[in-house]
Amino acid sequence: MGSVGEPTLNDSAKGLDYEVLVIGAGLSGIFSLYRLRELGFRARVLEAGSGAGGTWYWNRYPGARFDSESYSYQFTFSQEVLDEWDWTEHFAGQPEILAYINFLCDKFDLRSDIQFHTKVTTAHFDQSNNSWRVLDDAGKQYTCRWLVTAIGFLSAPTLPNIPGVHDFKREAHHTSRWPQHPVTYEGKRVGLIGTGATGIQCIQEIAKTVGHLTVFQRTPNWAVPLHNSPIDKDEMSAIRADYPALFDRCRRSYMNFLHMPETRALSEVSQEEREAFWENLYDNGRGFRLWLSNYRDVAFDKEANKICSDWVADKIRQRVKDPATAERLIPRNHGFGTKRVPMETNYYEAYNQSNVRLVDVTETPIEQITATGIRTSKEEIELDMLIYATGFDAVTGAFDAMDIRGLDGLRLQDRWEGSPRTYVGMTVDGFPNMFMSMGPHQSYGNIPRSIEYAVNWITDALAHFREKDIVYVEATAEGVEMWTEHVIDAAKGSLANEVDSWMTGINRNLPGKQRRIINRYTGSAPGFRGFCDGIAGGGYSTFKLA
Repeated sequence: MGSVGEPTLNDSAKGLDYEVLVIGAGLSGIFSLYRLRELGFRARVLEAGSGAGGTWYWNRYPGARFDSESYSYQFTFSQEVLDEWDWTEHFAGQPEILAYINFLCDKFDLRSDIQFHTKVTTAHFDQSNNSWRVLDDAGKQYTCRWLVTAIGFLSAPTLPNIPGVHDFKREAHHTSRWPQHPVTYEGKRVGLIGTGATGIQCIQEIAKTVGHLTVFQRTPNWAVPLHNSPIDKDEMSAIRADYPALFDRCRRSYMNFLHMPETRALSEVSQEEREAFWENLYDNGRGFRLWLSNYRDVAFDKEANKICSDWVADKIRQRVKDPATAERLIPRNHGFGTKRVPMETNYYEAYNQSNVRLVDVTETPIEQITATGIRTSKEEIELDMLIYATGFDAVTGAFDAMDIRGLDGLRLQDRWEGSPRTYVGMTVDGFPNMFMSMGPHQSYGNIPRSIEYAVNWITDALAHFREKDIVYVEATAEGVEMWTEHVIDAAKGSLANEVDSWMTGINRNLPGKQRRIINRYTGSAPGFRGFCDGIAGGGYSTFKLA
């Protein structure tokens, strides 16, 4: 492990508090700190919460767990950690994930350079000395040469755009700000708004013990079985022995997941063959296999997608006893796989319980949230607890929550008015010396795989700049224009980009965000890495350097 140590003679940040400030102590933040220490930088991480973990610190809601295989959703930078850490489930729950993150923090003494309870409110570029001035919510200022944002793309929660959303006087929780103390549902009348991936995980767990659960569904989503199971010591040993091949498969796959796409098109196989193929994936395929290992034309051809969607819809009808409820749970406004597919365990069976009720708000809209419950167009529903599983202001929301200003006081929010614009998703013209891990227009997919690459690229770049005594780095307007157009071109032809979702910038909780844009890079992860490697190999000559 590297250590902070004394500033080197060629330290480009003399007179500043730090060479590098990192905002956020989630997976991106802690790995950034590890790498920066390893490279000998004076670095500090500022974190709003009381502990590390980011997504897995804040999201403690019932049922929260991986939907990527645990052993693929981990860092690979330390062979010692790979040798020592055992996963207990194929898809670990939030407590185990947070324990893994804390294990990393303990092993590498990361907390000594993380400042908790520190919410960054302002970051302004100082043109007089090519540095950043950062303010926290207590008014304290920090200065640095390089600013790295590690704030995540699903970290700014939103409440629904419903009258009276703050009027409920009983117990209420947003899933991403779940309390750290135990929450019980026994004997309680619980209402839950939202049936996205988070809502589905909550519903299937809460239904086990709740007095009565009313689910307010705004948009039904396709969901398929997770097929989770425990991992015993022998299986863990076999998985560990397979790590090199496993991580190589992630590197070669389109989105850094373990799952490879089926090379054939649906049109190339018979109905009997395709249904047997889907049946096997549905009944036996762990995690995202039915989504990511499907026939190659299901994601692009409307007719192929409809055939697949109809097949999955029949599965829902088979699992939900009440035909009317089953039809309400079948999406009509998007095809299978055109949005992120939630994973579930007995989600549909929850609606077979007499104490679980589905309210489709497209049929009976919510008119008002009251002090004691929810009033729809048909009735008043009294509740003891209200849960908002209403998602996030995705990708750009966490940036918008800070006052980030670049050259001549340019606000990042203004630079991105209408749509984010970046160079390789990690830099923005007009904002020198700022780098983003998991910013807009990056390749997401399997998040730790994506983070590991982005952080390595950023920190290697910073080491290069220090070696060359470069103190000013800015993306060019031409580079940003080129990359943004490439992101748009890479998305063409995909049915997912015709659908309203956080990936296309649509957020029904925020009336101003109803213009379809491309928030992330939808080309291949190997292609993304290859392009970025070319920039590094060329000495970062595509940037303005001083």
